[in-house]
Amino acid sequence: MLRKLFRFKEKGSFKGNASKTKCFFRICVMSVLAGFLTGCAVSIEDYQASQPAFKLEEFFEGKLIAWGTFQDRSGKVTRRFKVDMEGSWQGSKGVLDEDFIYDDGEKQKRIWYLEKLSEGRYRGTASDVVGEAIGEVEGFALNWSYDLLLPVDDTEYQLTFNDWMYLLDERSVINKASVTKFGIEVGQVTLFIQKQ
Repeated sequence: MLRKLFRFKEKGSFKGNASKTKCFFRICVMSVLAGFLTGCAVSIEDYQASQPAFKLEEFFEGKLIAWGTFQDRSGKVTRRFKVDMEGSWQGSKGVLDEDFIYDDGEKQKRIWYLEKLSEGRYRGTASDVVGEAIGEVEGFALNWSYDLLLPVDDTEYQLTFNDWMYLLDERSVINKASVTKFGIEVGQVTLFIQKQ
């Protein structure tokens, strides 16, 4: 259908300016599509009045365990994993130590250095994170965005993670992440985190 929309037959008074009209028509169609897609996106503000309030410095304090899956573009689960975590905070700064073990026996470690910037705003760094991760909290939801260097065999890929964490209660969080490369989704991560 989109291919039909982008075709334009030269008729009547448009004949002399067909290429300009085509270009204008394409811009209009793309603007409408972009507006439609943007309008459908979930925003952190959608959770403003929700409860219980998600405070990273309280939830990610002490020992935690997480279980997760990675799904490819088709939705097929290609990896399962468990994460042992330990968090500690002093004032506005925190450290989250994560030890991953995958279903094939592979192990991985990540240490996050977190900082509360203001009410509801956080940032984080880790050795395999490119630049900084930026997080925003409203109500029970956290949106956490970052680029991660992921080793696969002998190659390292830079992937963008868009994490949505939802506080279910004082001990439980569900995390869903969209993983993209060049803006194209390559998979999703689903994670259940529980305080010990």
